[in-house]
Amino acid sequence: MLKKTEAYWPLILLLAILKFVLPLFLQDPVFELQRDEFLYYQQGQHFALGYMENPPLISYLAMISSWFGGGEAWVKFWPCLFGAATVVVTCLIAAELGGKLFAQFIAGLSIITGAYLRMHFLFQPNMLDIFFWTLSIYFIIRYINDKEDKFILWFVISLAIGFWGKYSILFVAISLFIALLISQHRGIFVKKKFFIATLIGIIIILPNVWWQYQHNWPLIHHMKELQETQLKYMHPSDFLIEQLMMLMATILIWIAGLVWFLKSKQFRFLAFTYFLVIVLLILGRGKSYYAAGIYPMLLAAGAVAWEQWTTKKHWVRYAVAILIIGLTYILLPMLLPIWKPDRLASFYKKYGIEHKWEDLQKHELPQDFADMLGWKELTEKTEIFFNALPDSTKSSTIIFGRHYGHAGSMQFYGKDKLFKSKIYSDNGSFLLWIPERLWMKNMILTSSRIPDKDDEIFQHFQKFTVIDAVTNPISRQYGDKIIFFENIDSAGLKMAKDGLQEMKMQFKR
Repeated sequence: MLKKTEAYWPLILLLAILKFVLPLFLQDPVFELQRDEFLYYQQGQHFALGYMENPPLISYLAMISSWFGGGEAWVKFWPCLFGAATVVVTCLIAAELGGKLFAQFIAGLSIITGAYLRMHFLFQPNMLDIFFWTLSIYFIIRYINDKEDKFILWFVISLAIGFWGKYSILFVAISLFIALLISQHRGIFVKKKFFIATLIGIIIILPNVWWQYQHNWPLIHHMKELQETQLKYMHPSDFLIEQLMMLMATILIWIAGLVWFLKSKQFRFLAFTYFLVIVLLILGRGKSYYAAGIYPMLLAAGAVAWEQWTTKKHWVRYAVAILIIGLTYILLPMLLPIWKPDRLASFYKKYGIEHKWEDLQKHELPQDFADMLGWKELTEKTEIFFNALPDSTKSSTIIFGRHYGHAGSMQFYGKDKLFKSKIYSDNGSFLLWIPERLWMKNMILTSSRIPDKDDEIFQHFQKFTVIDAVTNPISRQYGDKIIFFENIDSAGLKMAKDGLQEMKMQFKR
């Protein structure tokens, strides 16, 4: 039986504070919010028990941010906060596994580095996923160590709340249940507390499941779309290689943790959990970062392993810490946009670093970084044009974004209330927010291209004019156009209304 140690709270809190503030100082201010962040922020302005793309917890956080003014800093507050919380829980796992000062330091340091630097600076469900995976594993370890049934309850509640953060928590839930079932701890499943906890967990997730049912399971629709557009390109070998690359700076730590778990009769089921998660994600063609939540436990165990291996060789401990910090420093331009775009692009070109996007083409910047540029330019140019229209034209004009990035960024960066009230999109959750009695005579369309003849509705406008476009060549939005369509006829207006109604009916029971 392993003997757990006390948590070194001054050290843990110091690491958590460092985790919170570091990204805020590292990102170059020229970069804006990332495409998906606009979606989640706008979800927070439309309270619901669920959304087309994701469960609603992140949207509730966005709603809270809007109460405080909703600036970029308040959007970034949450990933920094949950990143800091993940540091705390990972250090506590190290303590539960018998790790002392050095182990807790390395465990916390490992969460500050690697792919977590980026994941804990983007306002995306990944920040919640990583935290709740880690928290649920912490509670199951506490149950095994302390034999107190209350930790079964907290274990299940962590998984249930995590379900409200990102549905991919099901991967770790299934893996943990299978791993526990084949382990010496299978007795947990016959405990009365487990059945009570399971019932409470079901009650917690039920409102969101009910919302999914009421809206004809948009999650399934979203997953089919992902499979057709992105996940079908995922190859098992690429997934496994990216597991090594994702946490390159701490690869010696988490692999040591995996070995440590395999050697531990008490916690071997956690090694099996890791393998099951990887297998399930490969079978489901998941993206590599979907597995990010399983690594904090390995980093904690690896930190304990290195502490045990170096009890008489403290210089090795210094070397391990310096290696992690040194590798992170070298990899920093890959993890966060720390310089202006041109300098980053030059850096990548100099060292032959290539970036393949979802279009399978190579580009100058990582896709996430390129998705943090061009939004303010698009918004400013569209708003200037809209405000220059006569009042009579404004009242009959809507602004339509081809995708949620267009609509969400204009909602976020737009200044005029009338301008923001005119913005719509039929992409994702924005479809559900379009009013039933939408009327227009003119449309300002933001799109990557001019609609062709297959877009029949646009053939019913009297004329169109390309007003402007995004001119930043490194932005993923480069070339996105602002197009003014004028004087739609009655047939086109009816077609638009009927088309929107038909799209909405897919998500109504």
